[in-house]
Amino acid sequence: MRGPHNIWRLIQTGATFERTGAMQQALEAMDAPGPVRAGLRVLAWPFKWLGLRGDPKLPPVVRALTALGPAYIKFGQILSTRPDVVGPDLATELRVLQDKLPPFDSAIAKRMIAAELEMPVEDLFSEFSEPVAAASIAQVHQARLRDTGQKVAVKVLRPGIERAFRRDIDAFYLIASLIETLSPNSRRLHPQDVIAHFEGVVLRELDLRIESSAAGEFAARTDGDGGFTVPQVNWFLCSRRVMVLDWAEGIALGDLDAIDAAGHDRPMLAERVLQMFLRHALRDGFFHADMHQGNLKVAPNGDIVALDFGIMGRLDEYTRRVYAEILMGFIRRDYRRVAEVHFEAGYVPADRDIDEFAQALRSVGEPIFGMEASRISMARLLSYLFEVTEQFGMETRTELILLQRTMVVVEGVARSLDENINIWSTARPVVEQYITENIGPKAMIRDLLRTAQVLSRFGPRLPGMAQEMLLAQARTPVQRRSRAGERLAYLAGGVVLALVSVAIWEVWF
Repeated sequence: MRGPHNIWRLIQTGATFERTGAMQQALEAMDAPGPVRAGLRVLAWPFKWLGLRGDPKLPPVVRALTALGPAYIKFGQILSTRPDVVGPDLATELRVLQDKLPPFDSAIAKRMIAAELEMPVEDLFSEFSEPVAAASIAQVHQARLRDTGQKVAVKVLRPGIERAFRRDIDAFYLIASLIETLSPNSRRLHPQDVIAHFEGVVLRELDLRIESSAAGEFAARTDGDGGFTVPQVNWFLCSRRVMVLDWAEGIALGDLDAIDAAGHDRPMLAERVLQMFLRHALRDGFFHADMHQGNLKVAPNGDIVALDFGIMGRLDEYTRRVYAEILMGFIRRDYRRVAEVHFEAGYVPADRDIDEFAQALRSVGEPIFGMEASRISMARLLSYLFEVTEQFGMETRTELILLQRTMVVVEGVARSLDENINIWSTARPVVEQYITENIGPKAMIRDLLRTAQVLSRFGPRLPGMAQEMLLAQARTPVQRRSRAGERLAYLAGGVVLALVSVAIWEVWF
């Protein structure tokens, strides 16, 4: 039944996009070739009457995705993080999909909580409100713990949502496969990988234990960050479909009138939002990847409170260093260094001309820096950067796209608080601090020490490994011995390097 269902869902999707007027806009945003546009529209038009109507007050693509249901809404939210796929204008438009769905009945939510936590809701909570927020995957209630009187937020998955998502994800893979077949140019953007990324994000969000874990890890990593708070998880009341956190009092970051009335310093909040995001991304390699105004509050004491940890981003240490150097290169207007970093990281094919790439990067950066502070835009910079990197054959890197998209959203939040904020001067101290601590002689010694620690775990096996290599070299033909010798030399060099690094560490630190 999976095959026929996918074909039917594909037909319904095309028909809904055609009926709502979204088809042309979506195809243009993805820069689909003319024959592909014509073919899809011809295929969808006869079934137009089967399409869903949606809300006519919404923009066409948003209207189509909303009509098609929760999985499509969530997919639209994920695509809003991929301006490289749908273009910056449509990515911006898709952000209105943030958490705007009708709630389901509280009685159903109570039954689900009782089944998940194996206790009647009345025994757990002395108070339990109607839904205070509803999203594509779950909704949130305010409650009060019966045993302590503490106010908490209770998040409950929508009933049947797992089955609905798994069904539609299969259809998404079919659509991605068709796009790759009809448009070879689209393969650079890896449509199948986009769906795989979406599937991974959604499957994590469909298990609230994973979100609880993300919230706990984020709270632990940011515990010492003054002016930033993450609600604590109540681990004993969390399960696959239910999550309970401390209730966060505060004003939504999008309610500027209330923020002003409470006497909060908006320029300071703007600076804090931007710097905290960069600090989490660079220092921790673990950042909140959905930092729109709906997921941020201002506490009565002025702290910024983060909410909703379903979408988190991770960066390995090497990628963080690369990203910091790229950012710093743009801040210093050192375009040659930005180009070198792209080549060193393998982001741009080695057969491309580095000087031409640096010149192209200058065409991206200089117009931005020529603007007054209030007009400097990270969104504009990234839009230009996508165009340049595409011209030079840079392949899409999902983790960097997520980071860059979040940076654009955070910039929007910061600018809504202070329209005159200078993005570069605000970002500079965080980036410089990271580079000082992680790129240079001290960082090199630290890396060598880590290498020594890894090698030490294999200490008892090193003599045997060396002997095996020597014996293997003796048994191999002459033309292959040089390579075996090289491997042995690398092993010996690594050991010596590790010993030297330990000695330097002992002397210097």
